[in-house]
Amino acid sequence: MVDITLGEAPGKVPVVAGAGGYDTAEVAHAAREYEAMGVSGILSVAPYYNKPTQEGLYQHFRFIAGAVSLPILLYNVPGRTGVNIEPATVKRLSAIDTIVGVKEASGNISQMASIAAQVPQDFVILSGDDAITLPLFALGGRGVISVASNEIPTEMASLCNFALQENFPAARAIHSHYLPLMEVNFVESNPIPVKAAMAKMGLLQAVWRLPLVPPSAGSLGRIHSVLEALSLVEKTYAAVGD
Repeated sequence: MVDITLGEAPGKVPVVAGAGGYDTAEVAHAAREYEAMGVSGILSVAPYYNKPTQEGLYQHFRFIAGAVSLPILLYNVPGRTGVNIEPATVKRLSAIDTIVGVKEASGNISQMASIAAQVPQDFVILSGDDAITLPLFALGGRGVISVASNEIPTEMASLCNFALQENFPAARAIHSHYLPLMEVNFVESNPIPVKAAMAKMGLLQAVWRLPLVPPSAGSLGRIHSVLEALSLVEKTYAAVGD
């Protein structure tokens, strides 16, 4: 997938490859492979399942940073990994030159504020949740690694650009309008709903790999209703008999 992406976007946009896991040596090996392929950076999720301590997290990311010269974004998503990269640990890691930012998907605004208060000004804090992107900008956030941007890339880019320009009324208008989409994208486990939405929009085929399965009929109805309400697909009408 990384190779295909690099081939499709040569020099057009930076390509950041995901290299993360619960085996530090294996993650470092993957990061070195991606560096040799020519990616622009690495996004590395916290180790899942084995639940390292904060010192273990620090040493894990420090080891990966020592294996490559690429900029590295930490990825904190405790709801999926079972471990939280705490603000004090992010602060320690931010002192490593090549660790340049964090994708914060804890959902904890207080934690995000604490990170923003402790890291250097040039350390990039990105939202991992579309619905929290706008409030994170007020705390010093710089953008989002987005689910909804698969469906509405222009609108999400505009939201971020307005917020960076401190035009919060314009950013808030986009956020409010598309909040139902941001929310319905998580009516079941991501990426189940967004794939269903994109299939309805004609952007991909409706295929899920186990253990992910198609959304339930009820969830699919909610997804389609939101898409129709936002004019992302044409409305469909059930036939009514005489």
